[in-house]
Amino acid sequence: MSDAVSLIIVNYNSGRYLQSCVASVLHQVNEVVVVDNASTDGSMEKLEAIFECDQKLQVVRNRANRGFAAACNQGLEMSSGRYLFFLNPDCVLAPETVKRLLEALAGYADVGMVGGLLVNPDGTEQAGGRRAVPTPWRSLVRACGLSRLGARWPRLFLDFHLHKQPLPMHPIEVEAISGACMLVRREAMRDVGAWDAGYFLHCEDLDLCMALRRKGWKIMFVPDARVIHDRGVCSRSRPIFVEWHKHRGMMRFYHKFFQHQYPGPLMWLVAFGIWLRFGCIASYHSALLTLRYLGFRRG
Repeated sequence: MSDAVSLIIVNYNSGRYLQSCVASVLHQVNEVVVVDNASTDGSMEKLEAIFECDQKLQVVRNRANRGFAAACNQGLEMSSGRYLFFLNPDCVLAPETVKRLLEALAGYADVGMVGGLLVNPDGTEQAGGRRAVPTPWRSLVRACGLSRLGARWPRLFLDFHLHKQPLPMHPIEVEAISGACMLVRREAMRDVGAWDAGYFLHCEDLDLCMALRRKGWKIMFVPDARVIHDRGVCSRSRPIFVEWHKHRGMMRFYHKFFQHQYPGPLMWLVAFGIWLRFGCIASYHSALLTLRYLGFRRG
């Protein structure tokens, strides 16, 4: 299996999307490893019933939700391919997506990871598929709405989301891609170790991008490798839980990579902004839940 592709999917209550995801990619890869984080929606039972005769499929069932990064590491240990394809279960691939990704990866010996064009179900490009690293300064720029000045002063006021820029005609190097779709050389993965299991959910993909680039590996965005991503399928039922871990992940990411590069007051300001943002989002979702509860009681 020297040139084989191992698909690794972390599942958590993704319902019918899991079966659609596997069906779209099964014929494009050599093996499929699905790591389930204690789902309760029957998605794994349905998957095994549909693909029970397929020798490519391997399943790992965790008794508790171990988080995305830890589950990715489990899939990594079970896989055998030269190329590791980490894919979210709410993704559906176009027929030659893996081929396009492999061509981009094989074309450059110093490229360690590639990602595809993530699109919404309506066909519009999704944020996050190609991006710059959200440094504390860039995050502050975006939070303060200063990214609109990027057209005049791009180096100073760059928006780390690049999806509003014209779509390139060929693969280009980027600082980061989304963990929803990552094809990685096993050699590059060995070089950086593994996913940082200190992240539970969100920002672990940025961490991996930073780790690869620090080791000298490049990251490419492949615009003709199309992936339909129904974003947030596994997160909609627990929005506050997800937002907590997302913002906690942001703090871990900034402290890990930027604590010694930025002055203390700026990092304090960034931390304040992160937790203020979480407080606003949590309050919003709490208010929605309260209104729904009251509406149910009255009904």
